[in-house]
Amino acid sequence: MNTKHLLLGQTFEVTGDPFTAPWKDTVRVNSAGAVLLVGGHIAAVGQAETLRAAHPDAEVADYGQHMICPGFIDAHVHYPQTAIIASWGKQLIDWLNTYTFPEEMRFGDPDYARAIADRYLELTLAQGTTTVCSFTTIHPASVDAFFAAAAARGLRTVAGKTCMDRNAPEGLRDTAQTAYDDSKALLNRWQGRERASYAITPRFSPTSTPEQLAALGALWAEHPDCLMQTHLSEQVPEIAWMRSLYPQARDYLETYEAHGLLGPRAIYGHAIHLEPREIDRITDCGAALAHCPTSNSFIGSGLMDVAGLAARGIPLGLASDTGGGSSFSMLRTMAAAYEIAQLRGTALHPAQLMYLATAGAARSLYLHDRIGRLAPGIEADLTILDLASTPAIAQRSAEAKDIWEALFPTLMMGDDRAIADVWIGGERRPKTA
Repeated sequence: MNTKHLLLGQTFEVTGDPFTAPWKDTVRVNSAGAVLLVGGHIAAVGQAETLRAAHPDAEVADYGQHMICPGFIDAHVHYPQTAIIASWGKQLIDWLNTYTFPEEMRFGDPDYARAIADRYLELTLAQGTTTVCSFTTIHPASVDAFFAAAAARGLRTVAGKTCMDRNAPEGLRDTAQTAYDDSKALLNRWQGRERASYAITPRFSPTSTPEQLAALGALWAEHPDCLMQTHLSEQVPEIAWMRSLYPQARDYLETYEAHGLLGPRAIYGHAIHLEPREIDRITDCGAALAHCPTSNSFIGSGLMDVAGLAARGIPLGLASDTGGGSSFSMLRTMAAAYEIAQLRGTALHPAQLMYLATAGAARSLYLHDRIGRLAPGIEADLTILDLASTPAIAQRSAEAKDIWEALFPTLMMGDDRAIADVWIGGERRPKTA
């Protein structure tokens, strides 16, 4: 682990938020850049010629015109839905009952949970994703399987036991007390171990009683260093269902707020149909949102106001939401984010799209001091992008007037062929057949 590695190529560097300041002032690509890796962290970022002269003992990986990026970060996923990705024709509530809940029942078998955790992480690593924030199932073994599989690969991950005590099949319901007890035991076992972070995880208000939400809110108050993840305002029928179950609540966010589940280190998935009060409260308290564009279009949820929410300074991370999302690829997710923003009248710049999948997602998970940027002291998780990975991409990139025009075709049309290499904790991931 003490071997020095010097990576040469075009470096994607972020110094600020390109949604609250001009992207030209916050994001840049150095066409003759280098990144020095020592002991699992980034030791230096700078000019290739300078770093090469200063560190003649380093092992060199020369990537030419490939782009050296922070590893992609997926801010909201459901690893137990791996096997049901791309299932046909349902919106949210029907999706849960038809596909999700029957599949999650299978995770009572620890062997099955381990097999899917391994499969999921291999699929996402092939797409250049080095950190995910995942829901699991109500089964503690599903949490153990995921964190163990991530630890075996040296990955930084976030996850937590998904809690539900109503409106789910009997085999997928816990109680307020068991949700608290199981989550606390798992938290004590995994928080800060290896590269794991625990997230207290009520699925969403319709599948938790007020008593369960209160119990999880109490647990979060006891362990404020943990994250809290859930869903918010994904579909209009879901919001109507929530209102029937919580008639006293002014809006969806208040179902969490009233039970201690709003504050810093909270991340809410989807957040499409927000009320003005909800936006104000999320902004004021420092909570984060996960944008899930392929899922939002695939199951017909709606168009998130990415530009408007990000302009408020709300931490915003990009997410695949697999398996409701239709791809494991963060490149495909960036393409979908661009398309959805276009439908709302905004053309997101390539610098902004890359930010959402790297530094922005790290900020949304409160891991911005550890991952998501090329900067000294940051953990050395890196993805190397080939900007000419297919004939179609190569011919368009060759006509580009600047690096952003050269990068954009990969964001729109790229797939796993664009992932030239992945580095985890300062070590190159072996190529798989």
